[in-house]
Amino acid sequence: MRTKILAMAIAVALAPLAAAAQGPATIDPARLSADVKTLASDAFEGRAPGTAGETRTVDWLVARLEALGLEPGGPDGSWTQPVPLVHTQLQPGSVRIGDATLVQGQGIYLSTVRPVDRAAIADAPMVFVGYGVHAPERGWDDFKGVDLKGKVAVFLVNDPDFEAATTDEARGIFGDRRMTYYGRWTYKFEEAARRGAVAALIVHDTPGAGYGWDTVTAPGGENYDIVRKASDERVLLQGWLRGDEANALFAASGLDLAELRVAARQRAFAPVPLKQRLSADLGVRHERAESRNVLAKRTGKATPDEVVMFGAHWDAYGIGKPDAAGRTVRPGANDDALGVAGVLELARLFATAPQPDRTLVFALWTGEERGLLGSETYAVNPVYSPAKTVANLTLDILQTAGPARDVLLVGAGQNDLETLLADGARGQGRTITPEALPERGLFYRADHFSLARRGVPTLLLMAISGAPDLVVGGRAAGEAWLDGYMRCYHQTCDAWDARWDLRGAAADVALFHTIGDRLARSRAWPEWSKASEFAGVRAETAAERR
Repeated sequence: MRTKILAMAIAVALAPLAAAAQGPATIDPARLSADVKTLASDAFEGRAPGTAGETRTVDWLVARLEALGLEPGGPDGSWTQPVPLVHTQLQPGSVRIGDATLVQGQGIYLSTVRPVDRAAIADAPMVFVGYGVHAPERGWDDFKGVDLKGKVAVFLVNDPDFEAATTDEARGIFGDRRMTYYGRWTYKFEEAARRGAVAALIVHDTPGAGYGWDTVTAPGGENYDIVRKASDERVLLQGWLRGDEANALFAASGLDLAELRVAARQRAFAPVPLKQRLSADLGVRHERAESRNVLAKRTGKATPDEVVMFGAHWDAYGIGKPDAAGRTVRPGANDDALGVAGVLELARLFATAPQPDRTLVFALWTGEERGLLGSETYAVNPVYSPAKTVANLTLDILQTAGPARDVLLVGAGQNDLETLLADGARGQGRTITPEALPERGLFYRADHFSLARRGVPTLLLMAISGAPDLVVGGRAAGEAWLDGYMRCYHQTCDAWDARWDLRGAAADVALFHTIGDRLARSRAWPEWSKASEFAGVRAETAAERR
Protein backbone atom coordinates (compact mmCIF):
# COMPACT_ATOMS: atom_id res chain seq x y z
CA MET A 1 0.00 0.00 0.00
CA ARG A 2 2.75 2.47 0.93
CA THR A 3 4.56 1.76 -2.37
CA LYS A 4 1.40 2.55 -4.34
CA ILE A 5 0.82 5.73 -2.34
CA LEU A 6 4.43 6.84 -2.89
CA ALA A 7 4.25 6.19 -6.63
CA MET A 8 0.97 8.07 -6.94
CA ALA A 9 2.27 11.02 -4.95
CA ILE A 10 5.48 11.28 -7.00
CA ALA A 11 3.57 11.15 -10.28
CA VAL A 12 1.24 13.95 -9.19
CA ALA A 13 4.06 16.08 -7.81
CA LEU A 14 6.42 15.83 -10.79
CA ALA A 15 3.90 16.26 -13.60
CA PRO A 16 3.91 20.09 -13.62
CA LEU A 17 7.64 20.73 -13.33
CA ALA A 18 8.25 21.25 -17.04
CA ALA A 19 5.24 23.53 -17.35
CA ALA A 20 6.26 25.48 -14.26
CA ALA A 21 9.64 26.22 -15.78
CA GLN A 22 8.01 27.72 -18.89
CA GLY A 23 6.06 30.51 -17.24
CA PRO A 24 4.88 32.10 -14.01
CA ALA A 25 3.60 29.62 -11.47
CA THR A 26 -0.05 29.84 -10.47
CA ILE A 27 -2.34 28.00 -8.09
CA ASP A 28 -4.01 25.33 -10.17
CA PRO A 29 -7.71 24.60 -9.40
CA ALA A 30 -7.42 21.24 -11.13
CA ARG A 31 -4.59 20.21 -8.81
CA LEU A 32 -6.57 21.33 -5.78
CA SER A 33 -9.48 19.18 -6.93
CA ALA A 34 -7.29 16.15 -7.65
CA ASP A 35 -5.67 16.26 -4.22
CA VAL A 36 -9.02 16.57 -2.47
CA LYS A 37 -10.43 13.70 -4.52
CA THR A 38 -7.59 11.52 -3.27
CA LEU A 39 -7.60 12.58 0.39
CA ALA A 40 -11.41 12.41 0.66
CA SER A 41 -11.66 8.99 -0.97
CA ASP A 42 -12.86 5.97 0.98
CA ALA A 43 -9.32 4.54 0.89
CA PHE A 44 -8.30 7.15 3.49
CA GLU A 45 -11.21 6.18 5.78
CA GLY A 46 -12.05 9.72 6.86
CA ARG A 47 -8.47 10.42 8.09
CA ALA A 48 -9.10 9.91 11.80
CA PRO A 49 -6.01 10.19 14.03
CA GLY A 50 -4.52 6.92 15.24
CA THR A 51 -6.17 4.77 12.56
CA ALA A 52 -5.15 3.04 9.35
CA GLY A 53 -6.55 6.12 7.62
CA GLU A 54 -3.92 8.25 9.34
CA THR A 55 -1.12 5.94 8.19
CA ARG A 56 -2.23 6.21 4.57
CA THR A 57 -2.69 9.97 4.87
CA VAL A 58 0.69 10.70 6.44
CA ASP A 59 2.50 8.38 4.03
CA TRP A 60 0.84 10.11 1.09
CA LEU A 61 1.60 13.61 2.37
CA VAL A 62 5.24 12.84 3.12
CA ALA A 63 5.67 11.27 -0.31
CA ARG A 64 4.16 14.34 -1.98
CA LEU A 65 6.34 16.80 -0.09
CA GLU A 66 9.46 14.74 -0.64
CA ALA A 67 8.75 14.45 -4.36
CA LEU A 68 8.42 18.23 -4.56
CA GLY A 69 12.02 18.55 -3.38
CA LEU A 70 11.31 20.01 0.04
CA GLU A 71 13.29 19.17 3.18
CA PRO A 72 12.00 17.35 6.26
CA GLY A 73 10.78 19.99 8.69
CA GLY A 74 10.14 17.97 11.84
CA PRO A 75 12.31 17.38 14.89
CA ASP A 76 15.70 15.70 14.31
CA GLY A 77 15.43 15.95 10.54
CA SER A 78 12.20 13.93 10.30
CA TRP A 79 9.08 14.56 8.24
CA THR A 80 6.77 14.16 11.21
CA GLN A 81 6.34 15.28 14.82
CA PRO A 82 4.90 12.74 17.28
CA VAL A 83 1.59 13.73 18.84
CA PRO A 84 0.70 11.32 21.68
CA LEU A 85 -3.04 11.31 22.25
CA VAL A 86 -5.65 9.78 24.48
CA HIS A 87 -8.44 8.29 22.36
CA THR A 88 -11.75 7.58 24.08
CA GLN A 89 -15.15 6.26 23.07
CA LEU A 90 -18.15 6.27 25.40
CA GLN A 91 -20.11 3.02 25.49
CA PRO A 92 -23.88 2.67 25.99
CA GLY A 93 -25.05 3.24 29.53
CA SER A 94 -27.42 5.30 31.63
CA VAL A 95 -27.77 9.06 32.13
CA ARG A 96 -30.35 10.58 34.44
CA ILE A 97 -31.05 14.13 35.49
CA GLY A 98 -33.57 14.11 38.32
CA ASP A 99 -36.36 11.75 37.28
CA ALA A 100 -35.66 12.08 33.56
CA THR A 101 -33.70 9.49 31.61
CA LEU A 102 -31.76 11.09 28.75
CA VAL A 103 -30.62 9.39 25.56
CA GLN A 104 -27.08 10.01 24.36
CA GLY A 105 -27.12 12.06 21.16
CA GLN A 106 -30.74 13.12 21.54
CA GLY A 107 -31.44 15.32 24.57
CA ILE A 108 -27.86 15.22 25.79
CA TYR A 109 -24.46 14.67 24.21
CA LEU A 110 -21.52 13.47 26.31
CA SER A 111 -17.91 12.46 25.85
CA THR A 112 -14.85 12.11 28.03
CA VAL A 113 -11.14 12.72 27.53
CA ARG A 114 -10.21 10.77 30.67
CA PRO A 115 -8.59 7.31 30.13
CA VAL A 116 -10.85 5.47 32.58
CA ASP A 117 -12.81 2.23 32.24
CA ARG A 118 -16.07 3.76 33.44
CA ALA A 119 -17.44 7.27 33.68
CA ALA A 120 -19.61 6.92 36.77
CA ILE A 121 -21.22 9.85 38.58
CA ALA A 122 -23.72 9.35 41.38
CA ASP A 123 -26.20 12.08 42.31
CA ALA A 124 -23.87 15.00 41.58
CA PRO A 125 -25.34 18.42 42.40
CA MET A 126 -25.85 20.72 39.42
CA VAL A 127 -25.04 24.43 39.40
CA PHE A 128 -25.90 26.96 36.72
CA VAL A 129 -22.89 29.28 36.29
CA GLY A 130 -24.24 31.56 33.58
CA TYR A 131 -21.64 32.03 30.86
CA GLY A 132 -18.95 30.70 33.19
CA VAL A 133 -16.53 33.55 32.56
CA HIS A 134 -13.76 34.66 34.87
CA ALA A 135 -12.17 37.70 33.22
CA PRO A 136 -10.60 39.98 35.83
CA GLU A 137 -9.14 42.23 33.12
CA ARG A 138 -12.72 43.01 32.07
CA GLY A 139 -14.10 43.21 35.59
CA TRP A 140 -16.26 40.11 35.10
CA ASP A 141 -16.68 37.05 37.31
CA ASP A 142 -19.59 34.66 36.95
CA PHE A 143 -18.40 32.31 39.68
CA LYS A 144 -18.38 34.56 42.74
CA GLY A 145 -16.35 32.01 44.67
CA VAL A 146 -18.80 29.11 44.23
CA ASP A 147 -17.52 25.68 45.18
CA LEU A 148 -17.84 23.37 42.16
CA LYS A 149 -15.86 20.43 43.53
CA GLY A 150 -17.70 17.21 42.67
CA LYS A 151 -20.54 19.11 40.99
CA VAL A 152 -21.87 19.52 37.46
CA ALA A 153 -21.36 23.00 36.03
CA VAL A 154 -24.05 24.10 33.54
CA PHE A 155 -23.03 26.88 31.14
CA LEU A 156 -24.55 29.09 28.49
CA VAL A 157 -22.69 29.10 25.20
CA ASN A 158 -20.80 32.13 23.85
CA ASP A 159 -19.96 35.38 25.72
CA PRO A 160 -22.06 37.36 28.21
CA ASP A 161 -22.63 40.13 25.65
CA PHE A 162 -23.57 37.89 22.72
CA GLU A 163 -27.30 38.56 23.17
CA ALA A 164 -26.92 41.68 25.32
CA ALA A 165 -29.44 44.47 25.03
CA THR A 166 -28.45 48.11 25.55
CA THR A 167 -29.70 47.84 29.14
CA ASP A 168 -27.48 44.84 29.97
CA GLU A 169 -24.22 45.51 31.81
CA ALA A 170 -22.36 43.03 29.63
CA ARG A 171 -22.99 45.10 26.50
CA GLY A 172 -19.68 45.83 24.75
CA ILE A 173 -17.45 44.29 27.43
CA PHE A 174 -16.47 41.28 25.37
CA GLY A 175 -16.86 41.09 21.59
CA ASP A 176 -20.56 41.89 21.14
CA ARG A 177 -21.43 39.56 18.27
CA ARG A 178 -17.77 38.59 17.81
CA MET A 179 -16.99 35.66 20.10
CA THR A 180 -13.92 35.87 22.32
CA TYR A 181 -12.11 32.88 23.76
CA TYR A 182 -14.33 33.10 26.84
CA GLY A 183 -17.24 32.08 24.64
CA ARG A 184 -15.65 28.89 23.32
CA TRP A 185 -16.70 25.50 24.64
CA THR A 186 -13.03 24.64 25.17
CA TYR A 187 -12.63 27.50 27.63
CA LYS A 188 -15.76 26.51 29.56
CA PHE A 189 -14.68 22.88 29.93
CA GLU A 190 -11.20 24.00 30.99
CA GLU A 191 -12.62 26.42 33.57
CA ALA A 192 -14.89 23.74 35.00
CA ALA A 193 -11.89 21.43 35.43
CA ARG A 194 -9.81 24.18 37.05
CA ARG A 195 -12.59 24.60 39.62
CA GLY A 196 -12.91 20.91 40.42
CA ALA A 197 -16.20 20.11 38.70
CA VAL A 198 -16.86 16.45 37.94
CA ALA A 199 -18.75 17.29 34.73
CA ALA A 200 -19.62 20.25 32.53
CA LEU A 201 -22.65 20.77 30.30
CA ILE A 202 -23.26 23.62 27.86
CA VAL A 203 -26.80 24.59 26.89
CA HIS A 204 -26.92 24.37 23.10
CA ASP A 205 -28.50 26.97 20.88
CA THR A 206 -27.58 27.24 17.22
CA PRO A 207 -26.99 31.02 17.04
CA GLY A 208 -24.71 31.02 20.07
CA ALA A 209 -22.78 27.90 19.15
CA GLY A 210 -22.56 28.73 15.46
CA TYR A 211 -23.69 25.24 14.44
CA GLY A 212 -26.63 22.91 14.88
CA TRP A 213 -27.23 19.88 17.07
CA ASP A 214 -26.13 17.51 14.30
CA THR A 215 -22.64 19.01 14.44
CA VAL A 216 -22.54 18.62 18.22
CA THR A 217 -23.37 14.92 18.00
CA ALA A 218 -21.23 14.13 14.93
CA PRO A 219 -18.32 12.55 16.90
CA GLY A 220 -20.66 9.90 18.30
CA GLY A 221 -19.23 9.91 21.83
CA GLU A 222 -15.66 9.67 20.60
CA ASN A 223 -12.99 12.11 21.74
CA TYR A 224 -9.27 12.79 21.78
CA ASP A 225 -6.95 14.79 23.99
CA ILE A 226 -3.26 15.30 24.43
CA VAL A 227 -1.64 13.21 27.15
CA ARG A 228 -1.93 15.28 30.31
CA LYS A 229 -0.32 15.33 33.72
CA ALA A 230 -2.52 14.51 36.70
CA SER A 231 -2.34 18.16 37.74
CA ASP A 232 -4.01 19.12 34.45
CA GLU A 233 -6.84 16.56 34.53
CA ARG A 234 -10.09 17.36 32.72
CA VAL A 235 -13.67 16.82 33.93
CA LEU A 236 -14.92 13.23 33.86
CA LEU A 237 -17.81 14.01 31.50
CA GLN A 238 -18.24 16.98 29.21
CA GLY A 239 -20.94 17.78 26.73
CA TRP A 240 -24.08 19.62 25.75
CA LEU A 241 -27.76 19.81 26.67
CA ARG A 242 -30.20 20.38 23.83
CA GLY A 243 -32.33 23.51 24.25
CA ASP A 244 -35.65 21.79 24.98
CA GLU A 245 -34.12 19.52 27.59
CA ALA A 246 -32.36 22.47 29.21
CA ASN A 247 -35.62 24.41 29.45
CA ALA A 248 -37.28 21.40 31.08
CA LEU A 249 -34.40 20.98 33.52
CA PHE A 250 -34.64 24.58 34.71
CA ALA A 251 -38.43 24.49 34.85
CA ALA A 252 -38.26 21.43 37.10
CA SER A 253 -36.19 23.55 39.48
CA GLY A 254 -38.79 26.30 39.38
CA LEU A 255 -36.56 28.46 37.21
CA ASP A 256 -37.06 30.19 33.88
CA LEU A 257 -34.00 29.76 31.65
CA ALA A 258 -34.94 32.77 29.53
CA GLU A 259 -34.97 34.98 32.63
CA LEU A 260 -31.66 33.53 33.80
CA ARG A 261 -30.08 34.34 30.43
CA VAL A 262 -30.85 38.00 31.08
CA ALA A 263 -29.59 37.78 34.66
CA ALA A 264 -26.33 36.22 33.42
CA ARG A 265 -25.65 39.37 31.39
CA GLN A 266 -25.32 41.46 34.55
CA ARG A 267 -22.21 41.84 36.73
CA ALA A 268 -24.12 40.86 39.87
CA PHE A 269 -25.01 37.42 38.50
CA ALA A 270 -24.17 34.61 40.92
CA PRO A 271 -24.34 30.83 40.35
CA VAL A 272 -27.73 29.22 40.86
CA PRO A 273 -28.04 25.70 42.33
CA LEU A 274 -30.49 23.41 40.54
CA LYS A 275 -32.76 20.98 42.35
CA GLN A 276 -31.93 18.07 40.05
CA ARG A 277 -28.86 15.90 40.37
CA LEU A 278 -27.03 14.08 37.63
CA SER A 279 -26.20 10.38 37.64
CA ALA A 280 -24.36 8.61 34.86
CA ASP A 281 -22.82 5.20 34.37
CA LEU A 282 -21.13 4.77 31.02
CA GLY A 283 -18.39 2.43 29.91
CA VAL A 284 -15.33 3.95 28.28
CA ARG A 285 -13.16 2.34 25.67
CA HIS A 286 -9.80 4.09 25.75
CA GLU A 287 -6.35 3.78 24.30
CA ARG A 288 -3.17 5.71 23.83
CA ALA A 289 -2.81 6.73 20.22
CA GLU A 290 0.28 8.06 18.54
CA SER A 291 -0.61 10.55 15.86
CA ARG A 292 1.66 12.75 13.77
CA ASN A 293 1.98 16.27 12.47
CA VAL A 294 3.62 16.48 9.05
CA LEU A 295 6.26 19.21 8.65
CA ALA A 296 8.28 20.22 5.59
CA LYS A 297 10.48 23.24 4.92
CA ARG A 298 12.41 25.28 2.40
CA THR A 299 15.41 26.64 4.29
CA GLY A 300 16.10 30.36 3.98
CA LYS A 301 19.49 31.60 2.80
CA ALA A 302 19.90 34.80 4.84
CA THR A 303 18.06 34.32 8.15
CA PRO A 304 17.11 30.62 8.28
CA ASP A 305 16.10 30.82 11.94
CA GLU A 306 13.23 33.16 11.00
CA VAL A 307 10.16 31.25 9.84
CA VAL A 308 7.07 31.93 7.74
CA MET A 309 4.62 29.08 8.31
CA PHE A 310 1.69 27.85 6.23
CA GLY A 311 -0.77 25.46 7.86
CA ALA A 312 -3.84 23.27 7.42
CA HIS A 313 -5.12 20.16 9.20
CA TRP A 314 -5.12 16.74 7.57
CA ASP A 315 -7.51 15.02 9.99
CA ALA A 316 -11.26 14.55 9.66
CA TYR A 317 -13.87 12.50 11.56
CA GLY A 318 -13.13 9.02 10.26
CA ILE A 319 -15.85 6.36 10.10
CA GLY A 320 -19.17 6.82 11.89
CA LYS A 321 -22.71 5.53 11.87
CA PRO A 322 -24.41 5.08 8.48
CA ASP A 323 -26.33 8.05 7.16
CA ALA A 324 -29.64 7.75 5.29
CA ALA A 325 -27.74 6.67 2.17
CA GLY A 326 -25.65 4.13 4.08
CA ARG A 327 -22.43 6.17 3.93
CA THR A 328 -20.16 5.78 6.95
CA VAL A 329 -16.99 7.63 5.95
CA ARG A 330 -16.93 11.29 6.96
CA PRO A 331 -14.42 12.38 4.32
CA GLY A 332 -13.78 16.02 5.30
CA ALA A 333 -13.34 17.04 1.67
CA ASN A 334 -13.57 20.76 2.29
CA ASP A 335 -12.77 20.55 5.99
CA ASP A 336 -9.87 20.35 5.53
CA ALA A 337 -8.61 18.30 2.60
CA LEU A 338 -9.04 21.41 0.47
CA GLY A 339 -6.89 23.42 2.88
CA VAL A 340 -4.25 20.69 2.74
CA ALA A 341 -4.40 20.79 -1.05
CA GLY A 342 -3.82 24.55 -0.82
CA VAL A 343 -0.72 24.08 1.34
CA LEU A 344 0.58 21.47 -1.12
CA GLU A 345 0.10 23.94 -3.95
CA LEU A 346 2.02 26.58 -1.99
CA ALA A 347 4.76 24.04 -1.35
CA ARG A 348 4.91 23.21 -5.05
CA LEU A 349 5.31 26.85 -6.06
CA PHE A 350 7.89 27.72 -3.43
CA ALA A 351 9.88 24.53 -4.11
CA THR A 352 10.70 25.74 -7.63
CA ALA A 353 11.09 29.45 -6.81
CA PRO A 354 14.38 31.18 -5.95
CA GLN A 355 15.53 30.42 -2.40
CA PRO A 356 13.86 32.75 0.13
CA ASP A 357 15.74 34.73 2.77
CA ARG A 358 13.66 33.26 5.58
CA THR A 359 12.70 29.63 6.06
CA LEU A 360 9.30 28.53 4.80
CA VAL A 361 7.55 25.82 6.83
CA PHE A 362 4.59 23.81 5.58
CA ALA A 363 2.67 22.35 8.55
CA LEU A 364 -0.09 19.78 8.20
CA TRP A 365 -1.61 19.22 11.62
CA THR A 366 -3.38 16.28 13.19
CA GLY A 367 -6.18 16.42 15.76
CA GLU A 368 -7.74 19.76 14.81
CA GLU A 369 -11.25 18.35 14.89
CA ARG A 370 -10.69 17.12 18.44
CA GLY A 371 -9.60 20.48 19.82
CA LEU A 372 -6.53 21.72 17.88
CA LEU A 373 -4.48 18.93 19.45
CA GLY A 374 -1.74 18.64 16.83
CA SER A 375 -1.03 22.34 16.63
CA GLU A 376 -1.24 22.62 20.42
CA THR A 377 1.32 19.83 20.79
CA TYR A 378 3.56 21.71 18.38
CA ALA A 379 3.06 24.97 20.29
CA VAL A 380 4.02 23.26 23.56
CA ASN A 381 7.01 21.56 21.88
CA PRO A 382 7.91 23.92 19.02
CA VAL A 383 10.37 22.86 16.35
CA TYR A 384 10.90 26.52 15.41
CA SER A 385 11.02 29.34 17.93
CA PRO A 386 7.66 31.13 18.24
CA ALA A 387 9.61 34.32 18.91
CA LYS A 388 11.28 33.96 15.49
CA THR A 389 8.16 32.79 13.67
CA VAL A 390 7.19 35.75 11.51
CA ALA A 391 3.64 34.62 10.79
CA ASN A 392 1.32 31.62 10.59
CA LEU A 393 -1.02 31.58 7.58
CA THR A 394 -3.79 28.97 7.95
CA LEU A 395 -6.22 27.53 5.39
CA ASP A 396 -9.29 25.83 6.88
CA ILE A 397 -12.34 25.45 4.57
CA LEU A 398 -12.41 27.33 1.26
CA GLN A 399 -15.46 28.08 -0.84
CA THR A 400 -16.12 25.89 -3.86
CA ALA A 401 -18.57 28.08 -5.80
CA GLY A 402 -16.25 30.01 -8.11
CA PRO A 403 -14.55 33.42 -8.27
CA ALA A 404 -15.53 36.00 -5.65
CA ARG A 405 -15.25 39.77 -5.57
CA ASP A 406 -14.13 39.76 -1.95
CA VAL A 407 -12.04 37.99 0.67
CA LEU A 408 -13.52 37.18 4.07
CA LEU A 409 -11.41 38.38 7.01
CA VAL A 410 -11.67 36.44 10.27
CA GLY A 411 -10.83 38.35 13.46
CA ALA A 412 -10.65 41.88 12.06
CA GLY A 413 -8.38 44.27 13.92
CA GLN A 414 -6.00 41.65 15.32
CA ASN A 415 -2.69 42.36 13.55
CA ASP A 416 -0.70 43.87 10.67
CA LEU A 417 -1.17 40.85 8.41
CA GLU A 418 -4.59 42.24 7.54
CA THR A 419 -2.87 45.07 5.64
CA LEU A 420 -0.91 42.56 3.58
CA LEU A 421 -4.13 40.65 2.90
CA ALA A 422 -5.85 43.82 1.72
CA ASP A 423 -2.88 44.70 -0.53
CA GLY A 424 -2.91 41.22 -2.06
CA ALA A 425 -6.69 41.30 -2.58
CA ARG A 426 -6.42 44.70 -4.26
CA GLY A 427 -3.91 43.21 -6.67
CA GLN A 428 -6.54 40.62 -7.61
CA GLY A 429 -9.23 43.27 -8.01
CA ARG A 430 -10.96 42.16 -4.83
CA THR A 431 -11.97 43.78 -1.56
CA ILE A 432 -11.95 42.72 2.09
CA THR A 433 -15.20 41.83 3.87
CA PRO A 434 -15.11 41.30 7.66
CA GLU A 435 -16.60 38.00 8.79
CA ALA A 436 -20.36 38.11 8.77
CA LEU A 437 -20.76 35.59 11.57
CA PRO A 438 -18.32 36.65 14.31
CA GLU A 439 -20.49 34.88 16.89
CA ARG A 440 -19.09 31.58 15.64
CA GLY A 441 -15.75 32.46 17.22
CA LEU A 442 -13.84 31.18 14.22
CA PHE A 443 -10.68 33.02 15.23
CA TYR A 444 -10.47 30.67 18.20
CA ARG A 445 -11.48 27.49 16.36
CA ALA A 446 -8.63 26.79 13.95
CA ASP A 447 -5.03 25.68 14.32
CA HIS A 448 -3.55 29.15 13.97
CA PHE A 449 -4.96 29.85 17.44
CA SER A 450 -2.40 27.54 19.06
CA LEU A 451 0.35 29.73 17.58
CA ALA A 452 -1.48 32.98 18.33
CA ARG A 453 -1.60 32.08 22.02
CA ARG A 454 2.22 31.95 21.91
CA GLY A 455 2.39 35.40 20.30
CA VAL A 456 2.82 34.46 16.63
CA PRO A 457 0.87 36.83 14.31
CA THR A 458 -1.66 34.79 12.39
CA LEU A 459 -4.06 35.02 9.49
CA LEU A 460 -6.93 32.61 8.83
CA LEU A 461 -8.92 32.05 5.66
CA MET A 462 -12.11 30.17 6.51
CA ALA A 463 -15.06 30.24 4.15
CA ILE A 464 -17.74 29.54 6.77
CA SER A 465 -17.11 33.01 8.21
CA GLY A 466 -19.71 34.49 5.87
CA ALA A 467 -21.24 34.46 2.42
CA PRO A 468 -18.82 35.42 -0.37
CA ASP A 469 -19.79 38.01 -2.98
CA LEU A 470 -19.59 35.67 -5.95
CA VAL A 471 -18.87 37.01 -9.42
CA VAL A 472 -21.81 34.95 -10.65
CA GLY A 473 -24.83 35.53 -8.45
CA GLY A 474 -23.39 37.94 -5.90
CA ARG A 475 -23.93 37.68 -2.17
CA ALA A 476 -27.19 35.78 -2.58
CA ALA A 477 -25.42 32.99 -4.44
CA GLY A 478 -22.71 33.04 -1.77
CA GLU A 479 -25.34 32.66 0.93
CA ALA A 480 -26.84 29.70 -0.90
CA TRP A 481 -23.42 28.06 -1.08
CA LEU A 482 -22.76 28.67 2.63
CA ASP A 483 -26.16 27.34 3.70
CA GLY A 484 -25.66 24.23 1.62
CA TYR A 485 -22.19 23.58 2.95
CA MET A 486 -23.18 24.03 6.59
CA ARG A 487 -25.69 21.19 6.16
CA CYS A 488 -22.70 18.95 5.36
CA TYR A 489 -20.27 20.37 7.91
CA HIS A 490 -18.65 17.38 9.72
CA GLN A 491 -21.08 15.03 7.97
CA THR A 492 -20.71 12.25 5.41
CA CYS A 493 -21.78 14.65 2.65
CA ASP A 494 -18.66 16.85 3.04
CA ALA A 495 -17.39 14.95 0.03
CA TRP A 496 -15.43 15.73 -3.12
CA ASP A 497 -17.59 16.84 -6.03
CA ALA A 498 -16.48 17.04 -9.65
CA ARG A 499 -18.82 20.02 -10.06
CA TRP A 500 -16.83 22.22 -7.68
CA ASP A 501 -15.58 25.47 -9.15
CA LEU A 502 -12.28 26.02 -7.32
CA ARG A 503 -11.19 29.21 -9.05
CA GLY A 504 -12.17 31.23 -5.99
CA ALA A 505 -10.36 28.86 -3.66
CA ALA A 506 -7.27 29.06 -5.88
CA ALA A 507 -7.38 32.86 -5.69
CA ASP A 508 -7.47 32.68 -1.89
CA VAL A 509 -4.49 30.33 -1.81
CA ALA A 510 -2.68 32.68 -4.19
CA LEU A 511 -3.14 35.48 -1.64
CA PHE A 512 -1.20 33.44 0.89
CA HIS A 513 1.50 32.86 -1.71
CA THR A 514 1.79 36.63 -2.23
CA ILE A 515 1.86 37.37 1.51
CA GLY A 516 4.24 34.52 2.34
CA ASP A 517 6.64 35.43 -0.46
CA ARG A 518 6.68 39.07 0.64
CA LEU A 519 7.42 38.15 4.25
CA ALA A 520 10.02 35.55 3.30
CA ARG A 521 12.02 38.08 1.29
CA SER A 522 11.95 40.98 3.74
CA ARG A 523 12.96 41.99 7.27
CA ALA A 524 9.40 42.90 8.24
CA TRP A 525 7.93 41.68 11.52
CA PRO A 526 4.12 41.92 11.61
CA GLU A 527 2.75 43.05 14.97
CA TRP A 528 -0.42 42.47 16.92
CA SER A 529 -2.65 45.48 17.44
CA LYS A 530 -2.43 47.03 20.88
CA ALA A 531 -6.00 45.92 21.62
CA SER A 532 -5.29 42.27 20.82
CA GLU A 533 -5.13 39.80 23.70
CA PHE A 534 -1.94 38.40 22.12
CA ALA A 535 0.05 41.65 21.93
CA GLY A 536 1.51 41.23 25.41
CA VAL A 537 2.75 37.70 24.73
CA ARG A 538 4.55 38.83 21.58
CA ALA A 539 6.05 41.84 23.36
CA GLU A 540 7.74 39.57 25.91
CA THR A 541 10.06 38.22 23.19
CA ALA A 542 10.69 41.48 21.31
CA ALA A 543 14.42 41.44 22.14
CA GLU A 544 14.85 38.19 20.17
CA ARG A 545 13.75 39.94 16.96
CA ARG A 546 16.11 42.91 17.05
